[in-house]
Amino acid sequence: MRTLNVNEVTETIKEMCIEANHFLPKDMKCAMRRAIDTEEAPLGRQILEQLQENMTIAEQDMIPICQDTGMAVIFVEVGQEVHFEGGFVEDAINEGVRKGYEEGFLRKSVVKDPIFRENTKDNTPAVVHYSIVPGDKVIITAAPKGFGSENMSRVFMLKPADGIEGVKSAVLTAVKDAGPNACPPMVVGVGIGGTFEKCALMAKKALTRPVDEFSEVPYVRELEKELLEKINCTGIGPGGLGGTTTALAVNIITYPTHIAGLPVAVNICCHVNRHIVRVL
Repeated sequence: MRTLNVNEVTETIKEMCIEANHFLPKDMKCAMRRAIDTEEAPLGRQILEQLQENMTIAEQDMIPICQDTGMAVIFVEVGQEVHFEGGFVEDAINEGVRKGYEEGFLRKSVVKDPIFRENTKDNTPAVVHYSIVPGDKVIITAAPKGFGSENMSRVFMLKPADGIEGVKSAVLTAVKDAGPNACPPMVVGVGIGGTFEKCALMAKKALTRPVDEFSEVPYVRELEKELLEKINCTGIGPGGLGGTTTALAVNIITYPTHIAGLPVAVNICCHVNRHIVRVL
């Protein structure tokens, strides 16, 4: 059994929130550079170059990549051999978010109640997803999520007879309906299977997978490639102003489901696909 003080969790979350909002991960940087090289539309290429310049300025001057610094989504994989001490771990996570957003001078976008809309003034609470895994480590993934793209996400409860063609149609429908509102070029996270809530969680988690990695499942890998090609043929383009780069990646996760259902969730992220991983 390994003991971990929750203060370490707090400090780690604080650093992750600040870093994620100022520095895009390496996979996203590489994808953006490739997009500039391959974009066929002159205006689309100009938009991509402007986005690239924005990211460079953000890094150099420590200015957030986007004014929407998101709602903090935290995935916590806890090794079953780990024992937390010093307080309640979820309080420690939220304290890390609070410190990160206050000390990093990041915009506070969270309201206490979805109807009465009073701002919490520190971007808490976070949305926290826990899983118990083997071992004595804690793996934390922070993924601040802006709501321009979050609002464009969808869940489809398909019939089993809809099959893979129904899945393709659902993903393309979500992307086309999103259009410029999701701040393309986008990353498209897709969850297929499970239940209503499981597919949505998989779609969210899929966004944290590096965009230069593909599914290990052969048919899913081919589906990712096919959907990316079809999305980039929609002509939405960078900034929604036309072009051949509407999406940088399609990441899909699947899970067993009920004989009577085929749930599909599409969680869209803008080009500021923030995700950072730390191991404690």
